[in-house]
Amino acid sequence: MLSILASCTDIDQVPEDRLSPDTYFMSEAELAQFTNSFYSLEPQVGAFKWFGEQSEFIQSTTLAREIMGTRPLPTASGDVGWTWTTLRDINYYLQNSHNCPDVSARNRYDGVAYFFRAFFYYNMLTKFGDVPWYDTPVGSADTELLCKPRDSRDVIINHIIDDCDKAFELMLPYGKKTTEVCAWTALALKSRATLFEGTFRKYHAGTVFNSQSLSGDELLKICAETSLKLMNEGGYSLYQAGPEPYRDLFATLQPRSEEVIWARIYGEQIGGKHNANDDSKTRFISMTKRFVNLYLKTDGSRFTDNPDWQTMQYTDECNGRDPRMAQTVLCPGYMQMGQTKVQAPNLNSTQGCYQFIKYVMSDDFDAYNQSRASMPIFRLAEIYLNYAEALAELGTLTQKDLDISINKLRDRVSMPHLDMAEANARPDTYMMSEEWGYPNVTRSANTGVILEVRRERMIELALELVHYNDILRWREGKVYEKPFYGMYFPGPGKYDLTGDGKANVCIYTGKKPGGIGLKFLEINKDIFLSEGDHGFAVRYGSDAFKRNWHEDRDYLYGIPTNERSLSGGALTQNPGWNDGLNF
Repeated sequence: MLSILASCTDIDQVPEDRLSPDTYFMSEAELAQFTNSFYSLEPQVGAFKWFGEQSEFIQSTTLAREIMGTRPLPTASGDVGWTWTTLRDINYYLQNSHNCPDVSARNRYDGVAYFFRAFFYYNMLTKFGDVPWYDTPVGSADTELLCKPRDSRDVIINHIIDDCDKAFELMLPYGKKTTEVCAWTALALKSRATLFEGTFRKYHAGTVFNSQSLSGDELLKICAETSLKLMNEGGYSLYQAGPEPYRDLFATLQPRSEEVIWARIYGEQIGGKHNANDDSKTRFISMTKRFVNLYLKTDGSRFTDNPDWQTMQYTDECNGRDPRMAQTVLCPGYMQMGQTKVQAPNLNSTQGCYQFIKYVMSDDFDAYNQSRASMPIFRLAEIYLNYAEALAELGTLTQKDLDISINKLRDRVSMPHLDMAEANARPDTYMMSEEWGYPNVTRSANTGVILEVRRERMIELALELVHYNDILRWREGKVYEKPFYGMYFPGPGKYDLTGDGKANVCIYTGKKPGGIGLKFLEINKDIFLSEGDHGFAVRYGSDAFKRNWHEDRDYLYGIPTNERSLSGGALTQNPGWNDGLNF
């Protein structure tokens, strides 16, 4: 349908000989067919590797350039996503959908278009900040529009809000969907986008990314209001079925529609599968000590308040923790769905770190690229968390607000409620520390509850592709420079990792010891420890994995050099990126 024409913003022109508004957009079927292409903005099979998200919690065989601090300045538009093809399709549709005489169909699919335009611009905002706003299709002859300057992020977020509102009103009569967007998906996006921009402005006030110190308070108010509307009127509820509802929420072919607002599904019929099972068990994907430390104990107390938490061994540290830990990370006693045999962590793959099990289904899906667990994009739990965080950052959060949001998440796993007064009376020093925490958090009477809301967010939304943007908006990029630690081992010896009292792993130096039913790992070859012969398992400890986060650059991507050049300087460059151009 589209031919790619060179332009300073890579916006394509629709070929008139193949598609004409005079002969198309005349029926509901044609509106549906055209807008279906907008779902290309939905994270795709290849890109939907949640365990490949840039995070201080997730470890793989390599580190993303964003974390390493080595991402290059892009030269071409496609290098980092500075592509506008789908936006032109959306605007072309909105310009011509009036040709359909069926008003009801037109409203429904116009709503889909407005949603995806907002979704497109939200993704551009988080990556590039200021970007040109286009609400009409631009052709190759529209030189002035093609090379227009970037609009401010203030303009962009207001357009996102407006498009979400239009999408909500237009799609509301057509009910809830789960694998398609609907009115409530538009509210979910509005909630996410306004929280992002509101907190980004707050934590970047006075920096090169918000040099005018624009306030985010109004956006945080909109986030709270929008979230509450969705909570009260959307008709969604938390999934509660079975003995492990949190685990079951993600290990399913069909999304749990009572909680999931929008999801991506996989399978033969829809052209894709993924690799969750295989990546979990054999592909060197693992979770860090930093992440495991966040889980509270079952009595609601903080694990890191225990004086010996740093030297506690695996079976002990997993005992008596928030049930979501054992439903996200492999803990002693773990059995894969459909099996009765207890499995130990595969230390050969994880190199001493924690094996994730979220999204892992039965062994029918273990083969390479054969997993089909559905992937939530928006779910009610995030809306609860957005609501609580927006109010906490505003300083207007109450205990009642916590009870209708975060404490419902805790009820699902039978965890004690978050008490606002107690949290503020004793802010978690671990979570504020330079070494392990998020030291840029607001220092106020509300610091304690802000930290606890963040804790809940990181635990509840782990591996759901939201954490990297959280790090951006909290201005905590320096966390990527910290060590990536795993389990603690006091030294060479045999260890029980299943909790049955029998050793199943042996860590050694020198000559390999004997033993039956053991996995052997040689120190400084198969596993590396932070103190040489003891300490935390370490990944990325060599010079090849040194990380350097640039505070005055890395919160945004650079604008591609060729786009800047074609614009004659109309497109300015982002802070810290030197492309050698003299404009």
